[in-house]
Amino acid sequence: MKARIKWVEEAAFVGESGSGHAVVMDGPPEHGGRNLGIRPMEMLLLGMGGCTSFDVVNILRKSRQSITDCYAELYAERAESEPKVFTHIHVHFVITGKDLSDKHVKRAVELSAEKYCSASIMLANGGVEISHDYEVIDADD
Repeated sequence: MKARIKWVEEAAFVGESGSGHAVVMDGPPEHGGRNLGIRPMEMLLLGMGGCTSFDVVNILRKSRQSITDCYAELYAERAESEPKVFTHIHVHFVITGKDLSDKHVKRAVELSAEKYCSASIMLANGGVEISHDYEVIDADD
């Protein structure tokens, strides 16, 4: 896997992934930025959320669950002093579908957290406390 980060101006950078996708990152005005893009630590949090969400949806689909929607809300706490690393991240999944099995949803969240989500497992191994919960919503007919 490769990535390239190019400084644009002040505190703005463009990150390009090895697959050719690009994203703008920028700092807040108080750090010389113009607030033109996402902060790098926000990007890290989004990456973890995307990784675990991908796993949960994939596992549920393989389990033949009739999933119609899934979103994850992530809440992160950071250390107060430098380096301001994440100290705790909580992931709350909201999963909608028809006749979803609570057992299957619970297992999908656990498998992602314990076995498949490279990003959250890497962060947890680095000392970040990570917790998960979920809610299941029945889809309207």
